[in-house]
Amino acid sequence: METQLTELPGLWQPLAALLLASAVVMGTPGPSTISLTAVGASFGIRRSLPYAAGLITGTVAVLLAVAAGVVALVTSVPHGVLALGILSSAYILYLAFKIATAPPLDVRSGAAAAPGFLGGFGLAIANPKAYVAIAAVFAGTTVAADPGLDAAVKTALLSGMIVLIHLCWLLAGVSLSRRLRDPVSARLINLAMAAALVAITAAALIG
Repeated sequence: METQLTELPGLWQPLAALLLASAVVMGTPGPSTISLTAVGASFGIRRSLPYAAGLITGTVAVLLAVAAGVVALVTSVPHGVLALGILSSAYILYLAFKIATAPPLDVRSGAAAAPGFLGGFGLAIANPKAYVAIAAVFAGTTVAADPGLDAAVKTALLSGMIVLIHLCWLLAGVSLSRRLRDPVSARLINLAMAAALVAITAAALIG
């Protein structure tokens, strides 16, 4: 028991490093997080939840692919990363258009369609930044000597961070939604969010 207790500080250090790295690398603005913020601002929290759930599920799927070594296979395919980039960029341009043209919340009809689960899931698994960021965090820290246990612990912790990070970005967008009831403010904010989404996506693809 005494030996196990003395080993705890050595265990918490890599866990803290993993969580900090995930917050910094995975939590920085990217196509997924910026799109969620824009959708939350334009459509409110209730209509944005399916899209958020799709992004979270898709990002966790990318995490599982990284843990299983599938990412190495995808990136080894000629032009595989380029194809993912083109797919995600096409959807992001469509999403930016929907955000830029969304009417103010108080005049929006109940039938106004926000991006759904499948849109979020598709963007997450076609987002090149997600593969790079998650692979960097996953490979950058070792929390257990046993490879299987190490992968399981990192997968569980990073899954929790994916949920937390996306919810934070969604709430950040929703906090702007109160300003979207004024037509002028709504148009300016929607255009700014759409432009930011396109710019962040272009920077991620070029980088």
